[in-house]
Amino acid sequence: MSQVQSQDATTNAPIGMPAEGKAFFDLHVNGVGYLNRIREVKPRKGQPFLACSISAMRGDPSDVEYTKFDLRVTGSDAKRIVAMLKPEVDGKKPVVIGFRIGDIYPELFTYERGEKVGQQGVAIKGRLLKIGFAKVDGQAVTLPVDQPPSQSHTAVQ
Repeated sequence: MSQVQSQDATTNAPIGMPAEGKAFFDLHVNGVGYLNRIREVKPRKGQPFLACSISAMRGDPSDVEYTKFDLRVTGSDAKRIVAMLKPEVDGKKPVVIGFRIGDIYPELFTYERGEKVGQQGVAIKGRLLKIGFAKVDGQAVTLPVDQPPSQSHTAVQ
């Protein structure tokens, strides 16, 4: 019996694996949702990191449902954009973003307040990799872009 494997047409590598180097599988989620709870997390061990949550929209636009993601912000552009949007989120303004997250996994927790206090819940954890657009109060926000390396070169004499 032979094994069938999908391949990337440009590299002939199995889909999800690079043509060269370490093997890995990508799991990315793209969506649109509300940016919330921007904070710096200071673990007992390790370096502090930027975190946020996203309430991702899904389903029929006339009857939207939400899936909550609790994320570590890892993309360099995403870090700058989240930091830029923090005052808006802290000011309770609705901030909608287009996002890409990776490496999601579930984590159980217990509600500590509200009407579900004491009940178990599931958080979907992951890494915020990229933000494609942002709107604050329905108005588009111009996002910062990576600056290419300086084109100025000094002639060597």
